[in-house]
Amino acid sequence: MSEGDSIGESVHGKSSVVYRFFSRLGQIYQSWLDKSTPYTAVRWIVTLGLSFIYMIRVYLLQGWYIVTYALGIYHLNLFIAFLSPKVDPSLMEDSDDGPSLPTRQNEEFRPFIRRLPEFKFWHSATKGILVAMACTFFEAFNVPVFWPILVMYFIMLFCITMKRQIKHMIKYRYIPFTHGKRKYKGKEDVGKTFAS
Repeated sequence: MSEGDSIGESVHGKSSVVYRFFSRLGQIYQSWLDKSTPYTAVRWIVTLGLSFIYMIRVYLLQGWYIVTYALGIYHLNLFIAFLSPKVDPSLMEDSDDGPSLPTRQNEEFRPFIRRLPEFKFWHSATKGILVAMACTFFEAFNVPVFWPILVMYFIMLFCITMKRQIKHMIKYRYIPFTHGKRKYKGKEDVGKTFAS
């Protein structure tokens, strides 16, 4: 292997300035992502705020409807992946290799594991909004289209997709939303306390 063969190295064997800059930028970005992990509500409020700003921008500019439609389809795909189990129970019906979701009351409890975890869902949705926002600064993405047709088509697509997802959830008896660990009550103490 000769000098300069590895990625990010210049001819003299030292890291290039550009590579070190982007490497450091990536580390800072990952550090901010790691710090934001426990603040679920704040992350989603910021994403909803960005979405609201994007909608206002599209409304004021009166354009970029194709970009908005693509963003909606992207978010719908992310949401479906968020609602789906990591291992599809319909594929596990015929084969006995690997875990599956319980379908009867007496089967062993297995927690619901999402195909797309909440953090990755948030991260991808936020990146999608930022990319769509960036597209509104370029006239090339402003394709003239009759937007009510796109709205109707998106609503139909959303209803059909969610109907199929809900039928899947009912058939294989899983609920993608949990609110923490179950709390069981013990026996209530019916005896009187002794006063000394």
